[in-house]
Amino acid sequence: METRKIEKILVANRAVPAVRILHTCRDRKIKTVAVYSTPDRLAQHVIMADTAVHIGEAPPGESYLNIDRIVQAALETGADAVHPGWGFLAENPRFAEAVINAGLAWIGPPPEVIRVMGDKREAKKMAAAADVPLIPGIQDVTDPEAIKAWMKKEKIPYPLMIKSSVSGGGKGMLKVERDDEIVPAIDRVRSEGVKFFGDDSILIEQYIERGRHLEVQIVADQHGNIVHLFERECTIQRRNQKIIEEAPAPTLDDELRQQLYAAALRLMKTINYSSAGTVEFLFDTRTRQYYFLEVNTRLQVEHGITELLTGLDIVSLMIDIARGKPLPFQQSQVHPNRWALEARLNAEDPVTFNPSYGTLTRLYSPQGPAVRISPGYYEGAEIPPFYDSLIMLIKATGADREGAIRVMDRSISRNLRIEGVKTLAPLLLSIIRHPRFIAGEYSTRFIDENMEELVSMFKEKDSEDELLKIARYVAEVSALGIPKWI
Repeated sequence: METRKIEKILVANRAVPAVRILHTCRDRKIKTVAVYSTPDRLAQHVIMADTAVHIGEAPPGESYLNIDRIVQAALETGADAVHPGWGFLAENPRFAEAVINAGLAWIGPPPEVIRVMGDKREAKKMAAAADVPLIPGIQDVTDPEAIKAWMKKEKIPYPLMIKSSVSGGGKGMLKVERDDEIVPAIDRVRSEGVKFFGDDSILIEQYIERGRHLEVQIVADQHGNIVHLFERECTIQRRNQKIIEEAPAPTLDDELRQQLYAAALRLMKTINYSSAGTVEFLFDTRTRQYYFLEVNTRLQVEHGITELLTGLDIVSLMIDIARGKPLPFQQSQVHPNRWALEARLNAEDPVTFNPSYGTLTRLYSPQGPAVRISPGYYEGAEIPPFYDSLIMLIKATGADREGAIRVMDRSISRNLRIEGVKTLAPLLLSIIRHPRFIAGEYSTRFIDENMEELVSMFKEKDSEDELLKIARYVAEVSALGIPKWI
């Protein structure tokens, strides 16, 4: 296959994902086009790109979700390709088709694969065809009596998880623990399904009480070559959204690892996947059984820890795959060589998780050995209330898990300073210092079960700390005289 020319890429995103993609494009001397809404006119991704195009007003529907305007911007600026990042239109098959129909390269999997795997019902069918274990469940049943009859027949206990068939990002899913919660939960999930995804169909599954969220990173080219880049643990979540990830997973044995890799590869081969993608699993710690959750047909937020683990640039691989190039390595040539952690630093109240928007009056990012930062903002930038609240991704590495945790602790507790908005930093620090996290003994309910204790571990720190240090020093000089070392 003749390789396709890609010399200019439009990045159809903003903030952290856009900046991440722009960095790889800079490394490869590929010209870039940023798109921006009115409140993002001075955003970091706009400043970094070679060209920037205004695509609309603040609401996402008028800007970052405006398919026609984004494709038009790519054509107007002479872009060869479009990279969607994550979020917004990254898993929208209509957007992928519009890009391809405009004669541009789509840096992602084929639209038909995005469409199939975006429907949880179809995804389950494909997983079953690939002999990947599924969580016990039923589809499109809304009669509570029929649900209870299914539970009795299959010996399924409470709690249940009711999901929109096209849910994602923590939206469109509710846990149910009693008979009288079924109908209200179904109504709410269907309503959220229509609001966020335009679909009111639902799935009902057994809720795995002590589950762990595991995923396998895959890269596949257009020539049938496919490899896994090992697993990530994404169990620490709030409101069904990840906030701390690590690679490798701390409690898997080699046999289970190989089973996960094999299952992920079988599924991705079955659906003829190409580009980077992730197969997500739910692992039941009590039974040691894993179940298929979904396929993320895009670049994952947490891909960076896999890059640190392997030394590969996944965004660069996606670009080459879109060009038609074969993978430059085989499975036997990829080896994990360290431990990596990632913390998602969101502009949120660390107790209530309510968004905190405003101006970053001070921003000092962690630095030092074994630290990698994926930024989305600079000091003085405005975090607008219209979009995701992610400020930066903090990644830390070590020769082993203990070393990676130590570097992450230093990064958050000593080398990070943000003022102007509230962030999750106190919560993130409490989590990585918690004995159960350090021991690797946690589930997706870790934050819910330990929130009071985690909050009690918060150490308040603000600008008054610096003033107190100065005042203390002045008092010591006044009382004891100037120290001899000055």
